[in-house]
Amino acid sequence: MTPKTMAKIHAQAFSATRAWSEAEFLDLTTHSGTIIAGDDRAFALLRVTLDEAEVLTIATDPAHRRQGLARAALAQGESVAGAKGATAVFLEVAEDNQAARALYAQAGYVQVGRRPGYYLPKDAAPVAALVLRKAIDHTSG
Repeated sequence: MTPKTMAKIHAQAFSATRAWSEAEFLDLTTHSGTIIAGDDRAFALLRVTLDEAEVLTIATDPAHRRQGLARAALAQGESVAGAKGATAVFLEVAEDNQAARALYAQAGYVQVGRRPGYYLPKDAAPVAALVLRKAIDHTSG
């Protein structure tokens, strides 16, 4: 998956906020520990540092939502992160994003924190981010 494809999907998936640019994705993919999982319909971008992984973003082309693609990309990313030695995965999700929160709950994530005013939608009030965590088996993958 190319940074250009990721930027296109991200822009479609996050039209109410600032989407990440191709240059931003290119920069992220050059860092060691970066994991790209998924395909040209949905992807998860994670980064492993020592024994922790972080989901940097996950996006699905709106035309392909509700097909399990984000769930599959997330699971694939977690598996690779575990193989790289991560024992936990963290992420932030907008408090008002019910679909994403349901996905993460089904995947076994639990809330461990909250960051007020973290997300800044284009035409709405700031939204808190929930910090979620999931323990993973570092021998999987």
